[in-house]
Amino acid sequence: MKKLVIIGGGYGGIKILSGLLDQPLPEDIHITLVDRNPFRSLKTEFYTIAAGTVADQDVRVDFPDDKRVNYVFNEIIKIDTDHDQLLFDDPEATIPYDYLVIGLGCEDNYHGIPGAEEFTESVQTFTKARHTGVAIGNLKAYGKVSVVGAGLSGIEVASEIRESRPDLNIRILDRGNTVLKAFDSKIQNYVEEWFVRNDVDVIHNSTVEYVEKDGVCNNGVCYINDVTIWTAGVQPNRLVRELPFEKDDQDKVVVNEFYQVPQKQNIYVVGDCASSEYSPSAQLAGLQGEQIAEILLAVLKDKAPKKPKPLKLKGTLGSLGKSDGFGNMVKTPMTGLLPRLAKSGVLWLNRRH
Repeated sequence: MKKLVIIGGGYGGIKILSGLLDQPLPEDIHITLVDRNPFRSLKTEFYTIAAGTVADQDVRVDFPDDKRVNYVFNEIIKIDTDHDQLLFDDPEATIPYDYLVIGLGCEDNYHGIPGAEEFTESVQTFTKARHTGVAIGNLKAYGKVSVVGAGLSGIEVASEIRESRPDLNIRILDRGNTVLKAFDSKIQNYVEEWFVRNDVDVIHNSTVEYVEKDGVCNNGVCYINDVTIWTAGVQPNRLVRELPFEKDDQDKVVVNEFYQVPQKQNIYVVGDCASSEYSPSAQLAGLQGEQIAEILLAVLKDKAPKKPKPLKLKGTLGSLGKSDGFGNMVKTPMTGLLPRLAKSGVLWLNRRH
């Protein structure tokens, strides 16, 4: 038997799995998918759980029901690449592999800022997003919330909380001169104006020095608040950072044109864990997953895989509550209801996938 193990059932992992299951497979292939949760969770929607505008069951999707797949729901403690196996707390739960796909995604990067990990909430995992939702939901009237980071996650979190809790005092601490540094100036200006209209304070050129239980200190000024949410950077999953492979300057694994680790070509890396010219995104992971599925179909049939075509991203969409949004659509910056409807359409497709 050829043992293929996929770790991580996110956007990349599920595209690989479904791409394999859509085709007839050799009888000697045994597929195992390992995930910490017994369901898929749509990470791009975690901000809605944090804000309390959507029930957590609405961002959960069942894994494919297929007898060719064995599911293991457990927390991996180490990827042992010397012996081609996954290790768990229970020594008897070890899973060996012949081929391994790593799609573990990313986690918060606190940049060594004192108190950031201990005293901030997060939207990086399903469990943490739920915890954040409880913290926001339990705030008394006129509570204070600080969101650290004004990238896509920070903007969506802050705007969704504003829509959910009009009474709260919300501020965003932004390192740059404008929000959404990676977006077109038209979008940046639109979002800045949205926050002004909706009474969300944006503090630019911020340098967070430390975080405490009841506040965050920035450029010598300490803001007293009830909840601090961290959206100021990510890094590959800890298990990936510990791997003995070449990494780029963001700790992502360097892969070849077939998404293989050059020195261990039975290991494939997808999404946030793989070095790429593109920024991490669900779209990128999904496109890579489709290509890896085709590569694996060839490899598992003992054929030479075709070189993948260059990736073509379709743009990025973001929300400002339930009826407003922004995004680059067909390389054109768009704002308002249209990109928000497009984002809802993408979510609908992800749920149906």
